[in-house]
Amino acid sequence: MGSARLYAAVAAGGFRRYATYRVATAAGVFTNTVFGLILVYTYLALWDERPHLGGYDQAQAVTFVWLGQALYATLAIQGGGFEIELMERIRTGEIAIDLYRPADLQLWWLANDMGRALFQLIGRGVIPFVFGVLCFPTALPGEVGTWLAFSVTLVPAMVVSFAIRFLVALSGFWLMDGQGALQVLMVTGIFCSGMTLPLNAFPGGLGEVVRALPWAAQLQMPADVLMGEADPLPVLAFQSVWAVVLLAAGRLLQSVATRRVVIQGG
Repeated sequence: MGSARLYAAVAAGGFRRYATYRVATAAGVFTNTVFGLILVYTYLALWDERPHLGGYDQAQAVTFVWLGQALYATLAIQGGGFEIELMERIRTGEIAIDLYRPADLQLWWLANDMGRALFQLIGRGVIPFVFGVLCFPTALPGEVGTWLAFSVTLVPAMVVSFAIRFLVALSGFWLMDGQGALQVLMVTGIFCSGMTLPLNAFPGGLGEVVRALPWAAQLQMPADVLMGEADPLPVLAFQSVWAVVLLAAGRLLQSVATRRVVIQGG
């Protein structure tokens, strides 16, 4: 119970921390709305030429765009969450202090990131999504059960997002400069999650590969649940498997990395 209260407090702290950046949040809402408009009109033109691309009609494609903008910061699709801070702490050697805390390193940062993700969903994601729904035809369900199932899929989506970024952050134990790893995270996140184009629209073998990767658990699968294109149980199973695998990989890599903490230069 004490551990549960500790990590709940860490999550609350992560929520409060990002809630203090009010100007940045307002700028993020504006940016997501603008990019949403650009993508919507691009998708409308594309779907005019290729009706039912990826099995979506235009309303579904528009819904996918605004859902992506709502979850962009929530899931840190291109990074920008805890991983930058963790990599810096590894670089400077402050990670040694973290390892002496009476808390698990992975669970500490997971709780912190869940708090951040919840704030970004509420503070930065809701307004662009509501704007898109009010201004464009969308394919939203009328059943409460579908909304609940969609909401449930967001939790493992957040965990998968964290687990990917935790692995990237741990690469700082071996890399002198983590910028390269962060750039790879950015590119793979934007491409493999479906932010550029729904993964259903990817052709042939490429489509099969990207839909089997963990990034599909972040945006593509929750979107399909929301729009009635996928059953919630298989989606949750897919997300859960990737969450367990990635968290276990992070746990193993953390164990290897922390056997001997070496500060750069000494």
